[in-house]
Amino acid sequence: MKLDVKALALTGGLIWGILAMFLSGVANLIWSGYAQGFLDVMASVYPGYNATASFGQVIIGTLYGVVDGAIAGALFAWVYNCFAQD
Repeated sequence: MKLDVKALALTGGLIWGILAMFLSGVANLIWSGYAQGFLDVMASVYPGYNATASFGQVIIGTLYGVVDGAIAGALFAWVYNCFAQD
C-alpha cells in the first residue's frame, strides 16, 4: 500500500501549523509564559519568527509551521512509497 503524498503533506501542514504552532502561540498570548520553551526552540529554527507574545508572531509561526509540516509530510510519504511494496 502506498501513501498519498498530497494528502499526507496537507495533513502534516495542518497538524504542525495549526495544532502545534498556532495553538501554542495563542495559548502563550492568553497565559504568559505558556509553551515559551517550545516557541523559543521554534524561533531558533524559523528565521523571522521571534517567539514574542504578539498576534503577528503567532501568524508568522503558523505559516512557517504549515509549510514545514507540509514539506515533512510530503517527504515522509515519498520516502515511504520508495520502500513500500505494491
